[in-house]
Amino acid sequence: MSYYIGTSPEAVINGFIKRYFYGLRRNDDGELFLVRVDQLRGAGSVVINDIGIGENNFIDFEEGIDFLEGVNIDHDIVYENLRYTQMKWDGRLLTYYIDPVDGQFIARISEDYTYPDNISGPGY
Repeated sequence: MSYYIGTSPEAVINGFIKRYFYGLRRNDDGELFLVRVDQLRGAGSVVINDIGIGENNFIDFEEGIDFLEGVNIDHDIVYENLRYTQMKWDGRLLTYYIDPVDGQFIARISEDYTYPDNISGPGY
């Protein structure tokens, strides 16, 4: 058994409030893209702003702060260079998928999802 003065490694990992970064975007064809980065793995990077005119950049990016207002009330993009119009930080591992039966966008907490073979439905 190990003893620690202060915080144990397990407590640090369990208390890491904003471990995962999730970015959601839609392209011009309506396809959804999701990126997930685990900060504890120390690998991977995320492009926040695409190349373009500086005044079209999203400059208020801050680690740990969610951003869900990348489009206005008419669903027009607010920041032209912003790659992900919705960003979320979470301490839980979330798996997002489209349900093949009813086409709903689903989030699973700490659980993977494997699409069945030969699927067809409203989402396909």
